[in-house]
Amino acid sequence: MPSTLTGLCEYREEIRKSRFITYAAPITSAQQAVDFIDQYSDLNASHNCWAWKLGDQYRSSDDGEPGGTAGRPILSAIEAQDCDQVAVLVIRWYGGIQLGTGGLARAYGGGANKCLQSAEKLPLVSRVALTCSCSFSELALVKLRLTELSGLIIDESFTANGVDLQLALAEEQIAPAQQQLADLSRGRILLQRHSLKTDE
Repeated sequence: MPSTLTGLCEYREEIRKSRFITYAAPITSAQQAVDFIDQYSDLNASHNCWAWKLGDQYRSSDDGEPGGTAGRPILSAIEAQDCDQVAVLVIRWYGGIQLGTGGLARAYGGGANKCLQSAEKLPLVSRVALTCSCSFSELALVKLRLTELSGLIIDESFTANGVDLQLALAEEQIAPAQQQLADLSRGRILLQRHSLKTDE
């Protein structure tokens, strides 16, 4: 079963005078992955290489290293560890000794692998994509109820009449969630099944 991480983890090593620091963190959106990479990248380092995976969406970057020697091995490490909803950033400070393409792939993929191996993981429950709408005043309560049922809020859009939510819930939590949301809104909030939009 795929798993995500419970929080940020870090792994450091030195390979032939190059220093590598790997950071890995859980994400629930593409924007969260971008924010994590921006936050932890070190602009003084030689390279900030990364990969993230979120369901069927994934991205990777070699950040100036030879093509396919950094981002792809990091992504392969995420998949090898059966992780999802995870972003991994590997920062390198060049130490003056060339590692070669094979050495680079081993260094980046290996750092990502070791970081993810040592991380605390959380099994990912298969969730169903749903939508619902609520008023501004109900939003805090709706979020609280969904959190109690381990639901994810994928997106929220504010409209003139209230808030449209895209969310994801485990199949067995949909009926209890519908009941609780109906109770707090006198039957107005309805959960509807929805196909998740993915960013291109």
